[in-house]
Amino acid sequence: MKTKILFLSFFITYAAANLFAQNEVNRDTVLVAAREIISQTTYCGLVTVDSNGQPQVRTMNPFPVKEDFVIWFATSRNSRKAGELKANPKVAVYFADHNTAKGYVNISGKAEVIDDKELLQKMKREYWEGIPNWQDIFVLIKIVPEKLEVINYKHKLNNDPQTFKAPSIEF
Repeated sequence: MKTKILFLSFFITYAAANLFAQNEVNRDTVLVAAREIISQTTYCGLVTVDSNGQPQVRTMNPFPVKEDFVIWFATSRNSRKAGELKANPKVAVYFADHNTAKGYVNISGKAEVIDDKELLQKMKREYWEGIPNWQDIFVLIKIVPEKLEVINYKHKLNNDPQTFKAPSIEF
């Protein structure tokens, strides 16, 4: 009887450990899957928080996202979003192409408004040439990621079937 109880106890522990390991997410897989979705997405949603604590979302065209997942945007120095970011740097950036339904990436982090004309010149987009005095109009937004969530069906990264929590990593 003791042998059966020990075996059953071992089997339950082994099965639970395997189930837990299957739910763990490989960091490299998450990063590859996130890069894939981001690289295929031209526009994204930037979520800020206004002075009343109300989330505000707007469509943005990010600069190409590099390996470190730092996200860069340009905006008018007098825009609402620039003011909101100065008052509350907590943001989320959402990448998805709903026409292809491949998945999505949500990055939460901290934003900084950077007023550096030399850096702005280095990051200049071609179409800005048609905007008079663009150097005096634009500032940069730098978002340093803290957490990344991704759903990518190709890489079999899906929501948890019970909690619907997306696979995620911390930076």
